[in-house]
Amino acid sequence: MKISFKKTIGLLHLWLGLSSGIIVFIIAITGCLYAFQAEIQNWTEEYRFVPEQQASFLPPSQLLKIAQQQLPEKTIHALQYNKKTDAAEAIFFHYKPTYHYTTYLDPYSGTVLKTVDNETGFFHFILDGHFYLWLPDEIGQIVIASATLIFLILIISGFILWYPKNKNAAKKRFTFKWKKGMKWKRKNYDLHNITGFYVLLIAIIFAVTGLVWGFQWFAFSYYKVLGGEKSLVYAEPNSKATKEQKTTQIEPLDAIWLQMIREYPKAESIEVHPPETDSSAIAANANVDKETYSKIDYRYFDQYSLEEIKVNHLWGRNKDAKIADKLMKMNYDIHTGGIFGLAGKIFAFLISLLIASLPVSGLLIWWGRKKKKKLQI
Repeated sequence: MKISFKKTIGLLHLWLGLSSGIIVFIIAITGCLYAFQAEIQNWTEEYRFVPEQQASFLPPSQLLKIAQQQLPEKTIHALQYNKKTDAAEAIFFHYKPTYHYTTYLDPYSGTVLKTVDNETGFFHFILDGHFYLWLPDEIGQIVIASATLIFLILIISGFILWYPKNKNAAKKRFTFKWKKGMKWKRKNYDLHNITGFYVLLIAIIFAVTGLVWGFQWFAFSYYKVLGGEKSLVYAEPNSKATKEQKTTQIEPLDAIWLQMIREYPKAESIEVHPPETDSSAIAANANVDKETYSKIDYRYFDQYSLEEIKVNHLWGRNKDAKIADKLMKMNYDIHTGGIFGLAGKIFAFLISLLIASLPVSGLLIWWGRKKKKKLQI
């Protein structure tokens, strides 16, 4: 007996949906809960802000000494200066062993406002579920990425199943036309199919941008298809000069910070990275829009000569970025909707809710059909 193409797609859609539905639901719901993380934290955490003063910020060399006293055994990864009414942030970060703390300081006086463990709290719990399903990172990332890939197949197969055979059938596929007395099974069926159609394009964007983080092979392939030519592996360059060739009398980190201030007068945040070794470069970046990540300009300087060092990976100067580079740097902002500001985040939140409903309505369709078959037997 021959099985039609649509029936084969239907079986594929069914079993892939049943196998990944709960994970897709968790990814979508945690994405919803994380959507306004920045806004909620800014509203509830007063230590992120300071009164504006008619004074200059303290230089990095001073703030770093103050911050280091809070966690003397931890390594400061970067110091971030923000707007005149924002606290400065000393970021303690290490991959293995993993830790991630932020010390908030008054940039005018150096007063420590609070030290926060970023590996704890509600939003870290939500993000851990979104990225790793609360499993060990190495396992959880594969599980989440695999479920996202399956979801992408489900979106495509769902569209094939939805696609109407003729114009008369098409009219019923675009709108909800629920009549009085209509059974809930029919309403649920429409909810699954029509909702699935309207979230189709955004769901594909969510899935693709999520897979960029999930699988290295996907990120590499996606970037190359876009025309990318740079490396996707982040690496800080080494300084070429020596201590004897030092060209500045002030602290090199302070010198680079002052240079970044001069070159980016409209920046909403400027970040400087203390060199980790005697041969490391000083990394610095400036962001003209603190609410997004895609506009960050990344720079690298020899810690002795202060000469700029060019890199051939994605995290370099925006003026050297091609279309493929810009799209990759926009990946997070596209995924969260932040690229369109608060309106984009609200839109992404609502779409994520609708996506979360699809596994639920799909499961109810399958359960209803299964129950009906049992009654017929």
